Amino acid sequence: MTQIIELLAPAIVAQRPSLIALLQDAVDRGASIGFLPPLAADEAERYWDGVAAEQAAGARLVFAALHADRIVGTIQLALVPKPNARHRAEIQKLLVVSSARQQGLGRALMLAVELAARQAERSLLVLDTRQGDVAERLYRSLGYVEAGVIPGYARSANGKLDACVFFYKLL
Repeated sequence: MTQIIELLAPAIVAQRPSLIALLQDAVDRGASIGFLPPLAADEAERYWDGVAAEQAAGARLVFAALHADRIVGTIQLALVPKPNARHRAEIQKLLVVSSARQQGLGRALMLAVELAARQAERSLLVLDTRQGDVAERLYRSLGYVEAGVIPGYARSANGKLDACVFFYKLL
């Protein structure tokens, strides 16, 4: 059985090898998450160290899907600290290891992060994804509303500039 847990900074550091492998798996399979393949382990390590620092500073919540004590997915909630924006948060880096996709883990992670956003008194969630990605269907099925599409927003591994869809959800 898979469980969703919150990862605090010490756990992020302790689980860094698993988190690096998860990130590399996503990037190597073409996920549009800010990196291009091949993702070097040291670059992924720096990324997760930054995530741990932001979590420790209270600027980010991190959740993981565990199956048999192995991390098979993660999601993050970036908490906007500006005085006029403390009602909103950005969902980032929904990752599910390729061998565990299409099993409802992405949905479970999204529901967990929505609950955490409510508990953090955030009433507006925003996120983005490459147009046409499977995640786009997931977000729509969870009630996220398309705010717009920006063409040529992110570069793919093949060098093509892809459109990105921006979504929001009022909680």
